[in-house]
Amino acid sequence: MEWLKTAPEAQEHELEHFQSNHEGAIIDQIHNAMGQSDGIIINPGAYSHTSYAIRDAITSVGIPTMEVHLSDIHNREEFRRVSVISPVCVGQVSGLGKMSYLEGLKKLQKSMRD
Repeated sequence: MEWLKTAPEAQEHELEHFQSNHEGAIIDQIHNAMGQSDGIIINPGAYSHTSYAIRDAITSVGIPTMEVHLSDIHNREEFRRVSVISPVCVGQVSGLGKMSYLEGLKKLQKSMRD
């Protein structure tokens, strides 16, 4: 994710990267962001279809959150088309590969200005 820190859109922000395959660690990181972060960009992967715990964590911290996916989840298997995370996020970007993160940052910035 170092490449994202060099994008012009990121220059006015301090970006922090966190990755885990463990739901509890992701929830802890979201909770730790409270009072520390102005926004969250999250790629919940398969948890987007199943994790009400991550959804609740996002809701509880009250930080604008953008959901991103490398693949286009809306054109994949039926079970991957529904995100339980999306309704509590300010938006969703998918299908742009790693550029989903950059587009997610742009949309998150816009949502925070509006």
